[in-house]
Order: sequence, then C-alpha cells, then structure tokens
Amino acid sequence: MTTPSALERPTGVPFTRRMAARLVLSPALALSLLPPRRLRAVLHFACRGAMPATAAQAKNARDAMCAVSLRCAGPKGCLPRSLGAALLCRLGGSWPTWCTGVRVVPPFTAHAWIEADGRPVDEGVPDDYFTRLITVAVASRSGR
Repeated sequence: MTTPSALERPTGVPFTRRMAARLVLSPALALSLLPPRRLRAVLHFACRGAMPATAAQAKNARDAMCAVSLRCAGPKGCLPRSLGAALLCRLGGSWPTWCTGVRVVPPFTAHAWIEADGRPVDEGVPDDYFTRLITVAVASRSGR
C-alpha cells in the first residue's frame, strides 16, 4: 500500500526566474552524475569570485528550482535541487554554501542542501540535523 502525497511546489516565482531555473536544470542534472571529488572541484571553480548568498537569495533560487522541476521538488531530488539552486545563485553573482552529508539520527540517509548565513535553507529540520561531509563555500576574502 502506498501513502498518497502531494508535492508542494512554490507559487509566485517570476517568469524570468523560472526561465533561469530551467537554464540551470540540465547542467545541475549532469553535475549530479559526477563522482564526489570531481563534483567538488567543478563547484569550487564555479563559485570563484562570487559573493556569499543571502538567505533570501538562496531561498528564492531553491524555490525557483522546485517550481520548474517535479524531480527537484520531490523527496529524492535533493542533489539536483541543491546544485541547481547554487548555480542559479551564481548567475546572479552570489553563491550559497553547498553541502552534502548524512542525517545525525538513524537510519542513515544521505542528503544535499544549500546554506546561507550558516543555516540550511528551507529544509524544515533543525540546523544540526545533518552532518556535513562535503561543503563548497565562497573563499574568505580576509587578508586580501
């Protein structure tokens, strides 16, 4: 027996934002196929020169990805959703902290998400719910 469920897709995402999200969806899906080491290298290259994303910028990007893709809006779409949101922020000159990790409490579950201001963006869980294994953040500009 299955439990019926409905995906909640964000509404009110502007047309231009949805088009930009569609633009980054294919690269996000392609990146999701890379092995972790190569994915991290590509993302480090992509975030060079960006400013840290604000919580509002990161949430808007995440919402746009969920609005244009049922896969991204679904419970197993965390990797393409987080990659797409990061790339969408990058189109605007910013970069959220991209993270992948595991749940702290059993059962073991891998997850990918974005953070802004040190907090997960729109994940609906406490800040310490996941342990980070890989993070890609904008390099600190102190000392330059």
